[in-house]
Amino acid sequence: MDTHGHHPVSVRTAERHGVPHPRPVPVRARVLRDIDVSVIVPARDCGPWLDRCLTSLLVQRVAKEVLVVDDASTDGSASLLRLYAEHHPGVVRVVTMDRPVGAGRARNIALDRARGRYVFFCDADDYLGPEALPRMLAMADRNGSDIVLGKIVGHGRRAPTTMFHANADRVPLRDSAVYNSLCCFKLFRREMLEHHRIRFDEELRVGEDIVFTAHAYCHAEVISVVADYDCYHLIDRPDGSSVMQDPGSRDPVAWLRMIRRPMELMTRHVPPGPLRDHLLRRHFKLDALAQLGAPFLAADPARREQIAAEVGELCARWLTEGVRERLDEVNRQRLDALHDIDRLVRLARVEAASVRCALTGLWWDAEGRLVVRGTASLAGAGSDDGAWLDPAACAVSLVLRQKGDPVPARVYPAESGGTRFTVAFDPGELPSGVWHAYVAVACEGVTRQARLGAERDHEATAPVPRLCGGPAVLPFYTRSHGNLSLDVGGHVVAVRCAARLDAVRWRWGRRLVLDGRISLDGDGPPAPESVRAMVWRERRGGDERAAPVAARAGGAFRAVQPFGRFGPGIWDAYLELDLGGPPLRFRVEAAGVADDLPPPRAWWRGTRRWSVRPYPTAGKGRLSAVVRVTPVRGVHRVRGLARRLLRRLSG
Repeated sequence: MDTHGHHPVSVRTAERHGVPHPRPVPVRARVLRDIDVSVIVPARDCGPWLDRCLTSLLVQRVAKEVLVVDDASTDGSASLLRLYAEHHPGVVRVVTMDRPVGAGRARNIALDRARGRYVFFCDADDYLGPEALPRMLAMADRNGSDIVLGKIVGHGRRAPTTMFHANADRVPLRDSAVYNSLCCFKLFRREMLEHHRIRFDEELRVGEDIVFTAHAYCHAEVISVVADYDCYHLIDRPDGSSVMQDPGSRDPVAWLRMIRRPMELMTRHVPPGPLRDHLLRRHFKLDALAQLGAPFLAADPARREQIAAEVGELCARWLTEGVRERLDEVNRQRLDALHDIDRLVRLARVEAASVRCALTGLWWDAEGRLVVRGTASLAGAGSDDGAWLDPAACAVSLVLRQKGDPVPARVYPAESGGTRFTVAFDPGELPSGVWHAYVAVACEGVTRQARLGAERDHEATAPVPRLCGGPAVLPFYTRSHGNLSLDVGGHVVAVRCAARLDAVRWRWGRRLVLDGRISLDGDGPPAPESVRAMVWRERRGGDERAAPVAARAGGAFRAVQPFGRFGPGIWDAYLELDLGGPPLRFRVEAAGVADDLPPPRAWWRGTRRWSVRPYPTAGKGRLSAVVRVTPVRGVHRVRGLARRLLRRLSG
């Protein structure tokens, strides 16, 4: 239902199926109201997608107007737009052009007619999620935002992602990735656009929105992000008829000449310093140096010279040491090779290559190190599938990255010969957590990585867990893709440990003495300091009691548990260990002493009889104890007789 109380059924659907629309109310008869959002839609031969786009705009529960500029369409879109304007008067407004003017000019024409507090731009072949504008408008009103970025999702097209990790009320331009998104599919405060005369570059067929959005960022005081909802749906036309799907729209030389305009505009508004370097980094990384990758390989020799020259001109004008420091290694290598076309080709080939790797062996050596053996090479980097590359020129390393934590990766150089490599390292040096294994191949100063383990020999089975100086290290293969990972401390992989009793006896009334031995499955006993406590847990209520444990080298341990403070119930015994991760508990096994367990022990507390009986559980023979409380019958009668006897004696 829209803000007028109508269900915005698609006009095309209504005409096809005879669905009655509400009788349009004349515009003059309506109570004038403020418009929150003006949605601007340039349309040029978008008939197959236009119906879905407009319907998605009409369901937005905000006070809105939809300004559609028909850019001289020839596919019948004009008749559909007239139907929408007739059925939604005052909401859908159509401007018809006699000749094509391009998306930039069309948006500017609509922007001059807009009346909303905010402006949102939507292409006619894309569409919005049903709650997109209400969520973005609420974010803008709550924070006084000048620009609100709503999460963009691509359907057959790449969409920006780095700025949509979490909602943000106020995002600083300098310390965020919002400037990476220079498309115009955002919510803009119209007052800001008008005050600074921010408009689309009408001379550009491609990149006009980059100029517009870069200009808007320069004047925005508050930038917000809606990341928890799919606001904008970016569509890839199946017929490839959109401007951005035209192969000519990504001509590298034309793109490099276009990108000068937003760079010139931004540097006029932002003085030299860290902020300008941060924004220029985006243009160099994503716009300029990106043309030295796949587009460079696809170009002929003369065109490659031209591309390198254009990038060189951009560097001469705007490259600073601050920008260079913010670039990654491969792009710094490109900057150093701008006058060496052959090296630029090699760098592009290495960057386009993928790492082909396989795991051929995985075991513990006699020194307690984990040995990883496999093969690694670069493939798909050229027409000869990597034949141009000498394997001896590549350096192979094993890289371990901790899951969900931005700690520095651990890099272990490999001994390699040809495509074969071997790495031996001590995983006990790793911090607690789950570590994923990668193979890195470095060539020409460029490093390519791939996960290791999905391709492996039958002999490369995961070895048994190992105690590496205290922490338990558990190599395993992930369920989803079968890649190699290491669990340091038992976070996701169960540690198999046995705590077996050798003797059980009572001492000093209600104290149960437990002597036993602990061992890790496939390895020796843990260090004495790893044994934390003997924990008894009541099955029904979950109450716990803990007793200290005296552990010795070789795995022997002793625990003395007083039962005087235990409540009634069944209590299960656990041995708690610290193996480098979260505390781990293991049931205490009593099968070996089942016939030698001591008899129940009983005592009186007031008029109640308490008893404790240790026993092995059925089946697995694990140690438990049942605590019972039995009140003495007739106690109240005895007390009454005693009181009467005392009264008689005193009388």
